[in-house]
Amino acid sequence: MTAPSTAERMTRLLALVPYLQARPDGVRLADAAGDFGVTEAQLRRDLDLLWVCGLPGHGPGDLIDLAFEGDRVRVTFTAGMVRPLKLSTDEAVALIVALRTLLELPGLAEGEAVSRALAKVSAAAGHPAEAAAPVVVSVDAREQSLAVVRAGLERHRALHLHYYVPSRDERTERTVDPMRLLLVDGHWYLEAWCRNVEGTRLFRLDRIDEVAVLDEPAAPPPEAHERDLDDGLYQPAAEAPLVRLRLARTARWIADYYPVEEQSEVSDPPGGLAVTVRTSDLAWARRLVASLGGAATVDEPAEL
Repeated sequence: MTAPSTAERMTRLLALVPYLQARPDGVRLADAAGDFGVTEAQLRRDLDLLWVCGLPGHGPGDLIDLAFEGDRVRVTFTAGMVRPLKLSTDEAVALIVALRTLLELPGLAEGEAVSRALAKVSAAAGHPAEAAAPVVVSVDAREQSLAVVRAGLERHRALHLHYYVPSRDERTERTVDPMRLLLVDGHWYLEAWCRNVEGTRLFRLDRIDEVAVLDEPAAPPPEAHERDLDDGLYQPAAEAPLVRLRLARTARWIADYYPVEEQSEVSDPPGGLAVTVRTSDLAWARRLVASLGGAATVDEPAEL
């Protein structure tokens, strides 16, 4: 089964609370999974995530609460998710500016829908909408590259890229079969099958120097699968080498910032942390260690 996209899961999570509230006596997990078109295991993961969502404060009394009774589940506290949304001035201004930013993006497929949403939010916001009026929206997302990539996706054509790889400080040429566009943490990414490496890769659009739509059709092979981004953008292959580091107290943030596979407290250095990360690029690991200015000691691999 294909892994759900982040957008699909978010839509399902938002629908789950009113779905459960409409069934105060509870619902069988198998029935709920069938209604949402997912496996029971996926539904349980969604419910586990809902359990730690809620209102600011994030205490037990602020979080969505669920009750499991045998093979049934019901919601006992909705954390306000069924109340009509009321925006503060700051929230209204942020939403209006975000919608205006979307409209500035070249090749936006749902421009008419965004325009309607902007008009409705502006009318409902009233005075806060006036505060957003002086805000100048400027989108720096390599607009030309974005438009060309969108054209390739819409026409189902292969793309030829001149792409900068920062980890190697190298500019590369490659032909790719585009699969989808993603906007993650303010950056556009093209997910595509790269014919050079024969694998699925993510290409950040602001690192594409040149891109052209080819006449040949895009044809990702059967083994090309869209990445599940729930675990983050950085997902090294299982065969990538392990890097074991001992971090000083001042470098413990590494364990929060990067996906570590193992971590444990160590006494040398005092208050330190031993972590294991997996990377196919030892040059990246070398720069990371060097940037820590002596706050990291490499245990493995020997060549690092």
